[in-house]
Amino acid sequence: MKLIVGLGNPDFCYKNTKHNAGFWVLDKVAEFFKATFNKRKFNSRWAQGKYKNKVFILVKPLTYMNLSGNTVRGFADYFKVTLDDILIVYDDISLKLGDIRLKSQGGAGGHNGMRSIIETLGKKDFSRLRFGIDNQKEHKELSKYVLSAFKVKEEVKMKNETVELAAEAVLDWFIKDIDFAMNRHNERRREISNHE
Repeated sequence: MKLIVGLGNPDFCYKNTKHNAGFWVLDKVAEFFKATFNKRKFNSRWAQGKYKNKVFILVKPLTYMNLSGNTVRGFADYFKVTLDDILIVYDDISLKLGDIRLKSQGGAGGHNGMRSIIETLGKKDFSRLRFGIDNQKEHKELSKYVLSAFKVKEEVKMKNETVELAAEAVLDWFIKDIDFAMNRHNERRREISNHE
């Protein structure tokens, strides 16, 4: 069983904001699996199904970022999911728009949702996929930036393309493993970025 969690904020007004990148990617993964977020548990919307004889659980916490860990811990304990079988998808302002990065472990990097998850699980060694949201401009107010939407046509196009790429990376992690996904997508993305 694999637990895939996308981080975001639940209110409709945040739907298109950069801090909801985890939700965007999970929606795309759900499309592939033909899954619907029609279940409620541990203050989340979630979906469950099977693909290639592997069970997946897709989770979108409804707790807001600072309490994301409560939802993740709830699912991990209830379904007895090991850390090796958890993937967290979230936005990262330290990566430029268009980049994604996968890692098998690490710190919170200043992200409140990840900080909550690490504190609640008491461990850092679970997989994560970081979705770049920075547009290389100065951000005087970080909170305003992450809670705003991409509006420039080129940025929206890049965002949509990156959602597709990130969803593909999630599927590679699910079907294969984190090493395969990292080797394929971290390098692949670097090559694309170098030609932009």
